[in-house]
Amino acid sequence: MPKKTEVTRLTPHGSMDILSQLEVSQLKQGSQDGCLYDTFRRCALAVLNVDSDTDDAREVLRQHQDFQIRVVQQERGVKLEIENAPQSAFVDGKIMTGIREQLFAVLRDISYVKNKIASNQIFDTGTSEGISNVVFHILRNARVLVPEVDPNLVVCWGGHSINREEYDYCKSVGYQLGLRQHNICTGCGPGAMKGPMKGAAIGHSKQRIRRGRYVGLTEPGIIAAESPNPIVNELVILPDIEKRLEAFVRAGHAIIVFPGGVGTAEEVLYLLGILLNPENKEIPFPLILTGPAGSEEYFRQIDAFIKLTLGEVARQHYTIIIGDAEKVAREISAGLESVRNFRRVHADAFYFNWILNIDHQFQLPFAATHEKVAALNLSHDQPLHLLAANLRRAFSAIVAGNVKADGISQIEQHGPFELCAEPEIMQSLDALLHSFVQQQRMKVPGKAYTPCYSLKKQ
Repeated sequence: MPKKTEVTRLTPHGSMDILSQLEVSQLKQGSQDGCLYDTFRRCALAVLNVDSDTDDAREVLRQHQDFQIRVVQQERGVKLEIENAPQSAFVDGKIMTGIREQLFAVLRDISYVKNKIASNQIFDTGTSEGISNVVFHILRNARVLVPEVDPNLVVCWGGHSINREEYDYCKSVGYQLGLRQHNICTGCGPGAMKGPMKGAAIGHSKQRIRRGRYVGLTEPGIIAAESPNPIVNELVILPDIEKRLEAFVRAGHAIIVFPGGVGTAEEVLYLLGILLNPENKEIPFPLILTGPAGSEEYFRQIDAFIKLTLGEVARQHYTIIIGDAEKVAREISAGLESVRNFRRVHADAFYFNWILNIDHQFQLPFAATHEKVAALNLSHDQPLHLLAANLRRAFSAIVAGNVKADGISQIEQHGPFELCAEPEIMQSLDALLHSFVQQQRMKVPGKAYTPCYSLKKQ
């Protein structure tokens, strides 16, 4: 059991400093908006539980049952009062500055979505445009969207539990990106999300960049399994995984994929599905899959799966580079120049990719249940970009069954999710998932992996 502190009081730090009395009352334990407090508490605990090696959200909550956080209203603003927080968030009894910033970012986003988005009729989440507008406003409120700056925000995807060789390689790529004055955006957790930020920080330092940007995008369902690393200096909590994914591709200018597991595969399928949409055919979006020499088999399996399910046309949207961090950075720089030129010609904003068409099927929240998972259309009798959307949902269900509290509970009650696919897709999916298990990319620390899914031919 981690050591804990007693009571800590924090004043605002970052982009959150005042709340109304109504907003404060909503975030109190036992209020009518009790679920809002629970969400706030879970996200705050994840931020404080830095460097945790547990990716089971329920286990994190069980270990810290006596953790409490309160929003205290003052005449000069608000204060957070924290009780029994994990000791890992403190240095000599004082909370790390980066973690304090992240706590108030959590407060900012949860309150904003509740009071400015959910209850505002101007946001029509029944339409594609309405959902994109929600994502824009959340990012703008968090001050992530910076105008009049050339495209330089590189999104890095990859697993939170990777080996040392892969982690060091992620840092090397980040370092090369930092030397080229690019900023980093990740899912904000450890592993392949922390490595690029750490490397970029050194590159930025050598280039005397005083305010390097290390943007972390997460959502309440996954944050406990991937606690934000303290390097993140711009944390944003999106309402669900779909808006989180859209935020990546709207705000980011290029994407690098490092080794990971089902969550990383989900992200890749999401982006490929968007790029396969005929309406996005001419839009440049640099996408590189990369890792050290020891990860070559991982990318071979990913590439084979994409070829068998989405075809050669999907493979044209990405480049695989093995063991060459400098080449990755050079390719990304060239790609960013193409993005800049395209957006200038088409008068699209540098800070938010409005032109990119995201089909409504990619935006609708998918809460994995046994019925919904079994009903997924995993066959070729649909446009490729919609097949990609359904494959993405299948991987999202596996992520939920592996690490999300609701998903784990469903598996315990009703058994594994059942995925029904046509024979060719089922075989390729089975091969990919089996390789993840063999390479220990789907695991729970200290336990043998028990699949939360089963495969069935249509």
